[in-house]
Amino acid sequence: MLVKYWMSKPVITIDIEDAMQDAKALLAKHEIRMLPVMEKGKLVGVVTDRDVKKASASSIAALKPCDIHKTAEIKIKEIMTGDPMTVPFDLTIEETAETILLNKISGMPVLDHERDLVGIITLSDICRVIFFLTGFGEKGIQFAIQLTDKHHTLKEITDIIRSYGCRVSSILTSYDGVLEGHRKVYIRIFDIDRPFLESLMEEIREKATLLYIIDHNERKRMIF
Repeated sequence: MLVKYWMSKPVITIDIEDAMQDAKALLAKHEIRMLPVMEKGKLVGVVTDRDVKKASASSIAALKPCDIHKTAEIKIKEIMTGDPMTVPFDLTIEETAETILLNKISGMPVLDHERDLVGIITLSDICRVIFFLTGFGEKGIQFAIQLTDKHHTLKEITDIIRSYGCRVSSILTSYDGVLEGHRKVYIRIFDIDRPFLESLMEEIREKATLLYIIDHNERKRMIF
Protein backbone atom coordinates (compact mmCIF):
# COMPACT_ATOMS: atom_id res chain seq x y z
CA MET A 1 0.00 0.00 0.00
CA LEU A 2 1.74 3.10 -1.25
CA VAL A 3 1.77 6.54 0.33
CA LYS A 4 0.40 8.19 -2.82
CA TYR A 5 -2.93 6.42 -2.34
CA TRP A 6 -3.36 7.54 1.28
CA MET A 7 -1.68 10.93 1.57
CA SER A 8 -3.73 14.07 2.15
CA LYS A 9 -4.05 16.35 -0.86
CA PRO A 10 -4.22 19.04 -2.06
CA VAL A 11 -1.71 20.32 0.48
CA ILE A 12 -2.30 23.46 2.52
CA THR A 13 1.02 25.33 2.50
CA ILE A 14 2.44 28.61 3.73
CA ASP A 15 5.16 30.87 2.38
CA ILE A 16 8.43 31.35 4.23
CA GLU A 17 7.84 35.12 4.40
CA ASP A 18 4.31 34.84 5.81
CA ALA A 19 3.60 35.76 9.42
CA MET A 20 3.22 33.30 12.28
CA GLN A 21 -0.36 34.51 12.72
CA ASP A 22 -1.10 33.37 9.14
CA ALA A 23 0.03 29.87 10.07
CA LYS A 24 -2.06 29.93 13.20
CA ALA A 25 -5.13 30.90 11.18
CA LEU A 26 -4.56 28.22 8.53
CA LEU A 27 -3.98 25.47 11.09
CA ALA A 28 -7.21 26.38 12.87
CA LYS A 29 -9.29 26.83 9.72
CA HIS A 30 -8.33 23.49 8.18
CA GLU A 31 -8.03 21.62 11.50
CA ILE A 32 -4.52 20.37 10.72
CA ARG A 33 -1.29 20.22 12.69
CA MET A 34 1.39 20.80 10.08
CA LEU A 35 2.04 23.19 7.21
CA PRO A 36 4.76 22.67 4.60
CA VAL A 37 6.72 25.89 4.15
CA MET A 38 7.38 26.96 0.57
CA GLU A 39 9.88 29.35 -1.03
CA LYS A 40 9.53 30.06 -4.74
CA GLY A 41 7.49 26.90 -5.21
CA LYS A 42 9.91 24.58 -3.42
CA LEU A 43 9.63 22.93 -0.01
CA VAL A 44 12.07 24.46 2.49
CA GLY A 45 10.58 23.53 5.86
CA VAL A 46 7.56 22.67 7.95
CA VAL A 47 5.78 24.51 10.73
CA THR A 48 3.52 22.76 13.20
CA ASP A 49 0.89 23.84 15.66
CA ARG A 50 3.43 23.10 18.39
CA ASP A 51 5.94 25.48 16.78
CA VAL A 52 3.32 28.23 16.68
CA LYS A 53 2.26 27.70 20.29
CA LYS A 54 5.84 27.57 21.52
CA ALA A 55 6.86 30.70 19.61
CA SER A 56 3.77 32.57 20.78
CA ALA A 57 4.35 31.69 24.43
CA SER A 58 8.06 32.54 24.43
CA SER A 59 7.52 35.79 22.54
CA ILE A 60 4.76 36.95 24.86
CA ALA A 61 6.92 36.15 27.88
CA ALA A 62 9.82 38.20 26.49
CA LEU A 63 7.78 41.25 25.55
CA LYS A 64 6.43 44.05 27.63
CA PRO A 65 2.60 44.17 27.83
CA CYS A 66 2.54 47.22 25.56
CA ASP A 67 4.50 45.34 22.86
CA ILE A 68 2.39 42.15 22.66
CA HIS A 69 1.14 43.24 19.24
CA LYS A 70 4.64 42.63 17.90
CA THR A 71 4.05 38.86 17.96
CA ALA A 72 2.15 39.40 14.71
CA GLU A 73 5.44 40.43 13.11
CA ILE A 74 7.11 37.05 13.68
CA LYS A 75 7.87 35.38 10.35
CA ILE A 76 7.46 31.70 9.48
CA LYS A 77 11.16 31.47 8.66
CA GLU A 78 11.94 32.30 12.29
CA ILE A 79 9.96 29.39 13.78
CA MET A 80 9.90 26.68 11.09
CA THR A 81 11.95 23.49 10.99
CA GLY A 82 14.20 23.71 7.95
CA ASP A 83 15.31 20.81 5.75
CA PRO A 84 12.38 18.66 6.97
CA MET A 85 12.11 14.90 6.77
CA THR A 86 10.15 13.90 3.68
CA VAL A 87 8.82 10.71 2.14
CA PRO A 88 8.66 9.70 -1.56
CA PHE A 89 5.16 9.11 -2.85
CA ASP A 90 5.95 5.50 -3.83
CA LEU A 91 7.09 4.41 -0.36
CA THR A 92 4.85 1.96 1.47
CA ILE A 93 2.64 2.93 4.38
CA GLU A 94 4.50 0.46 6.62
CA GLU A 95 7.88 2.07 5.87
CA THR A 96 6.42 5.51 6.42
CA ALA A 97 4.80 4.54 9.72
CA GLU A 98 8.15 3.20 10.96
CA THR A 99 9.89 6.48 10.12
CA ILE A 100 7.18 8.56 11.81
CA LEU A 101 7.24 6.44 14.97
CA LEU A 102 11.03 6.18 15.24
CA ASN A 103 11.45 9.93 14.84
CA LYS A 104 8.45 10.80 17.02
CA ILE A 105 6.93 13.17 14.48
CA SER A 106 3.31 13.75 13.50
CA GLY A 107 3.78 13.47 9.76
CA MET A 108 5.89 14.30 6.71
CA PRO A 109 5.56 16.10 3.38
CA VAL A 110 5.33 13.77 0.37
CA LEU A 111 7.51 14.43 -2.70
CA ASP A 112 7.48 13.04 -6.22
CA HIS A 113 10.57 12.00 -8.17
CA GLU A 114 11.22 15.63 -9.16
CA ARG A 115 11.22 16.60 -5.47
CA ASP A 116 7.99 18.53 -5.91
CA LEU A 117 5.48 18.60 -3.06
CA VAL A 118 2.48 16.38 -3.90
CA GLY A 119 0.92 15.64 -0.51
CA ILE A 120 1.36 15.15 3.21
CA ILE A 121 1.10 11.94 5.22
CA THR A 122 0.23 12.02 8.93
CA LEU A 123 -0.58 9.66 11.76
CA SER A 124 -4.26 10.32 11.06
CA ASP A 125 -3.82 9.08 7.50
CA ILE A 126 -2.12 5.92 8.78
CA CYS A 127 -5.04 5.35 11.16
CA ARG A 128 -7.35 5.51 8.13
CA VAL A 129 -5.32 2.69 6.58
CA ILE A 130 -5.81 0.59 9.71
CA PHE A 131 -9.57 1.17 9.58
CA PHE A 132 -9.57 0.14 5.92
CA LEU A 133 -7.49 -3.01 6.42
CA THR A 134 -9.50 -4.23 9.39
CA GLY A 135 -12.88 -3.28 7.94
CA PHE A 136 -13.71 -1.58 11.23
CA GLY A 137 -15.72 1.21 9.63
CA GLU A 138 -18.31 -1.35 8.54
CA LYS A 139 -18.54 -2.81 12.07
CA GLY A 140 -19.55 -6.48 11.68
CA ILE A 141 -18.15 -9.31 13.82
CA GLN A 142 -14.47 -9.96 14.42
CA PHE A 143 -13.04 -13.32 15.44
CA ALA A 144 -9.53 -13.70 16.85
CA ILE A 145 -8.20 -17.24 16.65
CA GLN A 146 -4.93 -19.10 17.09
CA LEU A 147 -4.22 -22.01 14.78
CA THR A 148 -1.40 -24.12 13.41
CA ASP A 149 0.60 -22.43 10.68
CA LYS A 150 -0.21 -24.78 7.82
CA HIS A 151 -1.47 -23.82 4.39
CA HIS A 152 -4.83 -25.55 4.76
CA THR A 153 -5.83 -24.51 8.29
CA LEU A 154 -6.95 -20.98 7.49
CA LYS A 155 -8.88 -22.18 4.44
CA GLU A 156 -10.75 -24.64 6.64
CA ILE A 157 -11.82 -21.78 8.90
CA THR A 158 -12.92 -19.49 6.08
CA ASP A 159 -14.80 -22.37 4.42
CA ILE A 160 -16.72 -22.90 7.65
CA ILE A 161 -17.55 -19.20 7.89
CA ARG A 162 -18.75 -19.04 4.28
CA SER A 163 -20.86 -22.15 4.75
CA TYR A 164 -23.02 -20.00 7.05
CA GLY A 165 -23.60 -17.51 4.24
CA CYS A 166 -21.19 -14.97 5.74
CA ARG A 167 -19.08 -12.45 3.86
CA VAL A 168 -15.43 -12.28 4.93
CA SER A 169 -14.35 -8.63 4.92
CA SER A 170 -10.75 -8.82 6.14
CA ILE A 171 -8.15 -11.32 7.32
CA LEU A 172 -5.07 -10.21 9.27
CA THR A 173 -2.29 -12.49 10.51
CA SER A 174 0.26 -12.10 13.30
CA TYR A 175 3.08 -14.29 14.62
CA ASP A 176 3.71 -12.21 17.75
CA GLY A 177 3.27 -13.93 21.10
CA VAL A 178 2.46 -17.39 19.76
CA LEU A 179 4.17 -20.75 19.99
CA GLU A 180 6.39 -21.80 17.12
CA GLY A 181 4.35 -23.35 14.34
CA HIS A 182 1.25 -21.30 15.18
CA ARG A 183 -0.19 -17.92 14.24
CA LYS A 184 -2.97 -15.58 15.28
CA VAL A 185 -5.60 -14.66 12.72
CA TYR A 186 -8.17 -11.85 12.93
CA ILE A 187 -11.22 -12.28 10.69
CA ARG A 188 -14.05 -9.77 10.25
CA ILE A 189 -17.33 -11.12 8.90
CA PHE A 190 -20.77 -9.84 7.90
CA ASP A 191 -24.23 -11.17 7.11
CA ILE A 192 -24.50 -13.97 9.65
CA ASP A 193 -27.91 -14.88 11.03
CA ARG A 194 -27.50 -14.22 14.76
CA PRO A 195 -29.23 -17.48 15.85
CA PHE A 196 -26.42 -19.43 14.12
CA LEU A 197 -23.54 -17.52 15.69
CA GLU A 198 -23.09 -19.96 18.57
CA SER A 199 -23.02 -22.89 16.15
CA LEU A 200 -20.39 -21.13 14.03
CA MET A 201 -18.24 -20.53 17.11
CA GLU A 202 -18.37 -24.21 18.03
CA GLU A 203 -17.29 -25.27 14.55
CA ILE A 204 -14.39 -22.84 14.66
CA ARG A 205 -13.35 -24.23 18.06
CA GLU A 206 -13.01 -27.68 16.50
CA LYS A 207 -10.31 -26.35 14.18
CA ALA A 208 -8.61 -23.60 16.18
CA THR A 209 -8.37 -21.84 19.53
CA LEU A 210 -10.93 -19.05 19.75
CA LEU A 211 -9.35 -16.06 21.54
CA TYR A 212 -12.21 -13.58 21.40
CA ILE A 213 -15.23 -12.50 19.42
CA ILE A 214 -16.46 -8.92 19.18
CA ASP A 215 -19.86 -8.07 17.73
CA HIS A 216 -19.53 -4.39 16.86
CA ASN A 217 -23.13 -4.07 15.74
CA GLU A 218 -24.58 -5.43 18.97
CA ARG A 219 -21.72 -3.96 21.05
CA LYS A 220 -21.02 -7.30 22.68
CA ARG A 221 -17.71 -9.07 23.25
CA MET A 222 -16.59 -12.43 24.56
CA ILE A 223 -13.00 -12.98 25.65
CA PHE A 224 -11.88 -16.60 26.09
